[in-house]
Amino acid sequence: MPAREEIIAFIKEQTGKVGRREIARAFGIKGGDRIFLKHLLKELEEEGLIDRKRKRLTGKDMLPPVVLADIVSRDEDGELIAVPADWDAADDGAAPRILVTLSRRPRPGQPAPGINDRALLRVQRNDEDEDGPAYSGRVIKVLPRQKAQILGIFRPLPGGGGRLIPVDKKMLGKELAIAPGDEGGAGDGDLVAVHVAPQKRYGLDMAKVRERLGSMKSEKAVSQVALHVHNIPHVFPDQVIAEAEAARHVGLAGREDWRDLPIITIDPADAKDHDDAVHARPDDDPKNEGGFVLTVAIADVAAYVRPGSALDREALERGNSVYFPDRVVPMLPERISNDLCSLRPLEDRPAIAVRMVIGADGLKKRHSFHRVMMRSAARLSYQQAQAAIDGRPDGVTGPILEPVLKPLWDCYRCLARARDERQPLALDLPERKIILNAEGMVDQVLVPERLDAHRLIEECMILANVAAAEALEKAKIPFIYRAHDEPSLTKMHALGEVLASVALKMPKQGALRPTLFNRILKAVEGLEHQTFINEVVLRTQSQAEYTSQNYGHFGLNLRRYAHFTSPIRRYADLIVHRALISAHDLGKDGLHPETTHDQLAEISARISAAERRAMAAERETIDRLIAYHLADKVGATFEGQISGVTKSGLFVKLDHTGADGFVPASTIGDDYFRYEEYGHALVGDRTGETYRLGDRVSVKLVEAAPVQGALRFELLSEGRKGAAPLPHGRRGRPGGGKPGGRKGAGTKVRIGSTARRKGGKGRT
Repeated sequence: MPAREEIIAFIKEQTGKVGRREIARAFGIKGGDRIFLKHLLKELEEEGLIDRKRKRLTGKDMLPPVVLADIVSRDEDGELIAVPADWDAADDGAAPRILVTLSRRPRPGQPAPGINDRALLRVQRNDEDEDGPAYSGRVIKVLPRQKAQILGIFRPLPGGGGRLIPVDKKMLGKELAIAPGDEGGAGDGDLVAVHVAPQKRYGLDMAKVRERLGSMKSEKAVSQVALHVHNIPHVFPDQVIAEAEAARHVGLAGREDWRDLPIITIDPADAKDHDDAVHARPDDDPKNEGGFVLTVAIADVAAYVRPGSALDREALERGNSVYFPDRVVPMLPERISNDLCSLRPLEDRPAIAVRMVIGADGLKKRHSFHRVMMRSAARLSYQQAQAAIDGRPDGVTGPILEPVLKPLWDCYRCLARARDERQPLALDLPERKIILNAEGMVDQVLVPERLDAHRLIEECMILANVAAAEALEKAKIPFIYRAHDEPSLTKMHALGEVLASVALKMPKQGALRPTLFNRILKAVEGLEHQTFINEVVLRTQSQAEYTSQNYGHFGLNLRRYAHFTSPIRRYADLIVHRALISAHDLGKDGLHPETTHDQLAEISARISAAERRAMAAERETIDRLIAYHLADKVGATFEGQISGVTKSGLFVKLDHTGADGFVPASTIGDDYFRYEEYGHALVGDRTGETYRLGDRVSVKLVEAAPVQGALRFELLSEGRKGAAPLPHGRRGRPGGGKPGGRKGAGTKVRIGSTARRKGGKGRT
């Protein structure tokens, strides 16, 4: 048998798939020794020396083969050093450093990389070197330079000059001075980018206005901050607009004529683009009694956005549309997104459709893809469609209630049975919607009701996405998957410790599946710890991403999954459309025949980063709007729950607005509060008083900083009394004893087994 060190070294050296079979073959391990190898690999996992990611073994904290990275510095030899662009230090610790090397064959015209550049790198693990970077990365492509800048709001001073209020939360309470003559033409309330001068020994840091970005007095000022902070492209170049305006409606040539099919769109009431339509009818095949024929038609964006065009390059740069409460920053110009590709009612529109035969058990029997010309019979909102089914049809839904809507709902009930059998992750979290007034400020915050109409469209889209992935795998065409990894071993251990702290037991045996988490959520339903455990289960999950490699979708409990249903607002879907066109010989505008997995890996890295960028911008904009809304309520008291715990304090989410604010640990009581990481709690050293994630609290608003989107609270509630802190094992981590071996408040519950369900359908 090889030594442990030899196995770890072998795993780290591999760039392709590596598992127990590959290790056994490499070291000539046969027969009963394979059982010993299995136990040895499990030990290495539990000790954190290797990880199991995406159905393959990797060295601890290893990066994928292609990484989107930011070049941040040079080492003592002058070599460039980069770090992964989307590394989450809170979850994964310090980001690994990458030594940047130039490509052996640079692309023509490719600029040399420099500090503050963002680049796609092909990385490989370096030999163990305590001082050097863990990885080397060869430059695949240098992306447009990101300007290093500080953004803020300019406030003038009498006599000239002024002050800059930074928009970054990390600079809360810190202002920069701007000398007379350095204002750069900025006026009161303008958003500006500044260059910071060398720091003086005393007084404020000095800055010089480099660029005036716009007035913060406009209606769309708040989202404008997020656009500039995150460098989100929001103005289409002239060439892109010209291409969009020159586009003309495509004709029927090369398409099936489906204009007589009464297919409909169901979208939010304020939607401007409609890229998916649905239709269902009972299957008349006597061999499929009780089954349905479900059709999902998606706007044919590929007919207008050709590979390599200016429209295509800009769509890749944006990656996706970005949605703010006050505006939408679209991936494609309105001529494409809101006109030519929008499935407007009673207008001819090109589409790529998938027709699926559904059995009485809700499972898909077969599917086929078609390039069609369709005509939507009606445009409905979710509320409008639901009202018709509930017995309140209107002038639009009345005529289509019996022939169109009721068969759709019957089909949905059938699909719901299959979904319940598959048991995807059952985290159904409410989403708040902000309604703005005429001045662009918050008028009210709503939690829209979750309707069956929402679930119907969701199930139809999921099934269409699965069909797309299956069709492309069968055709052996490379494409981009939407993948969701299973939780890491570290996070699962942490979850086990949290469950043990509230007297819950989690089984260790069996494959890791969403059903395990569903049993946990079911076990705490109605109990004191329900909110707490729901939050912890959510934080245990990995983040979904785009990838050219398939490792399944854990949350949906699906073997394969791709985004196909929203090509107007997601570039990944456009790639899948092109791949389907090529796979089914539906035209000459499909994926280029020489497209490689490496090229798709590059695209996946870029659009995954763009997705995270959009999420951060949307979240920060909402924070700023809420802070503006609450700025005149300083001193008021609110009810909420603890939404985050750090060693420096607590984050509290308010009930009505969903606003998050901070309570510094130094302001809590008269005790010293110690941070219990694996218990998600602050625990008083002397009193044992405990504040834990999910606890209900009352707070007073003591400060609102709208520019940064920050709120500071004072805690009014007392913590849990006499709560015993989690015991510590080695390295300061809890777990000195076995999970479940400690006693805690509440009723002890045994969560069900994770034994394999018969049939294994939908297994990741």
